[in-house]
Amino acid sequence: MPTPYVHKNTSVSLLRYHFVFCPKRRRKVLVNAVAQRLRELLESKTAELGWTIVALEIMPDHVHLFLGTDPDVSPTQVMHAIKGSTSRVLRQEFPQLQTMPGLWTRSYWVSTAGNVSAATIERYIAEQKTRE
Repeated sequence: MPTPYVHKNTSVSLLRYHFVFCPKRRRKVLVNAVAQRLRELLESKTAELGWTIVALEIMPDHVHLFLGTDPDVSPTQVMHAIKGSTSRVLRQEFPQLQTMPGLWTRSYWVSTAGNVSAATIERYIAEQKTRE
């Protein structure tokens, strides 16, 4: 089993962030084909940038993303990369999203896994679908 640690020339790290972000006005637009395409885009973009998705749950009006990154990447950089690329593609592919002034709010919530265990965060995200 591969180790979750990121090995660089001068560092070894295990940075995992739990992000929550939502569409403008918390509209319930992340459903069906939009949700599936968002999942594909998130998996593709994070792989391209060398980040690891630990857990992902797309709700109709928000997204939970538990992500492992390199130590030289800030949470702001993560959100900028993810929101920018996904918004552009989703709005091109789904005309109903073009009526919104933008797909994502500028806000997000982020926490490290330091206060609770990674297993707790993963379980919390997995249980989100049952709370709807």
